[in-house]
Amino acid sequence: MPIDAALAAAIFLTIWWIVLLAVMPFGVRSLHEEGEVPQGSDPGAPVAPMLLKKAGITTAIALVLFGALMAAMKLMG
Repeated sequence: MPIDAALAAAIFLTIWWIVLLAVMPFGVRSLHEEGEVPQGSDPGAPVAPMLLKKAGITTAIALVLFGALMAAMKLMG
């Protein structure tokens, strides 16, 4: 039984956001860790969050997980 496109999109977006929350902290260094905290800024603020790179990594991981989920659903009938 194939699933509706809207449901598939909702499942993919849910997986994407969960993976994004898991990927976000990787490789981030704070201003405090770098040793230079400009006056008036939060010492925990990231120096270079690399959001586009993380969005790409998140999309790749989410596609693999979504594909695995769809394959498992197809096998179950």
